[in-house]
Amino acid sequence: MSKIFKFTAISEGISYLVLLVNMLFIKPNNMDLYKTLLFPIGMAHGVLFIGYVILAVLIKKEQNWSLKDFFVVQLASFIPFGTFYIEKKYLKNA
Repeated sequence: MSKIFKFTAISEGISYLVLLVNMLFIKPNNMDLYKTLLFPIGMAHGVLFIGYVILAVLIKKEQNWSLKDFFVVQLASFIPFGTFYIEKKYLKNA
């Protein structure tokens, strides 16, 4: 399960960055392309985000995370590059 969570964490981080790139660089230059890309990128990110949160809850006990560690893992899903930090710090042995 840890390997699945690791993959989900990396994928969620990448999808978040792609969503930001779409918003910051594509939207000002090409509104039609932005609108076309927004739904599939947003949907993928949403599914990965929900998967990340659910998997974090499921493997909390397996990884022996304290409440503080679990809070940091959950908080990282809201911060760009946060899931990459979690992957390196908390999932290095997965």
